[in-house]
Amino acid sequence: MTAILGAATPQYAWKIRYAAHVIRQGGVIAHPTEAVWGLACDPFNPQAIATILRLKQRPTSKGLILISGVSEHFEPLLEPLPEALRTRFYTPQNHPSTWLVPDIQNQVPKSVKGRHDTVAIRVVDHDELADLTRVLGHPIVSSSANPAGMEPARSKLRVHQYFSTQLDYILPAELGGFSRPSIIRDLRTANTVRC
Repeated sequence: MTAILGAATPQYAWKIRYAAHVIRQGGVIAHPTEAVWGLACDPFNPQAIATILRLKQRPTSKGLILISGVSEHFEPLLEPLPEALRTRFYTPQNHPSTWLVPDIQNQVPKSVKGRHDTVAIRVVDHDELADLTRVLGHPIVSSSANPAGMEPARSKLRVHQYFSTQLDYILPAELGGFSRPSIIRDLRTANTVRC
């Protein structure tokens, strides 16, 4: 297990493993990302997704983002796409970028995609999230940790103020140093949907 945890110190590794355990059991955790705190769960657990939507007061139709620190986790979605789109996805960006990727083979649950035929995915540049998704072996749902209409949480204290005891675990780590959330782009057109 230690080899899987690339960034984690031995003292921190148990926190990563515990966060993975909570997600596997259908729980919802809070975690830092590159810029803001997020709420995460297993993308194939409808009850956990429903919990995130309830906590955020977010309509199902809007959809959610999948993140992983392991780019290979997204290969099943990217493999059917033309090479030009795959190249676009893997081209390094200077800011965290979430791509709206066509789900050609309908691999992602509707509860994640919402009303869309695309799925929002991001390879995160955050050591603890990379370790967490590596331990899990798959991406996680991640949505900013805030109720609808409120500012995304930028501290553990704000996460507590928003959600108090409604979460199953809060992964103690630091934000990644970016001042704003990820840019969202359409992979097919390269158009920016959110900057």
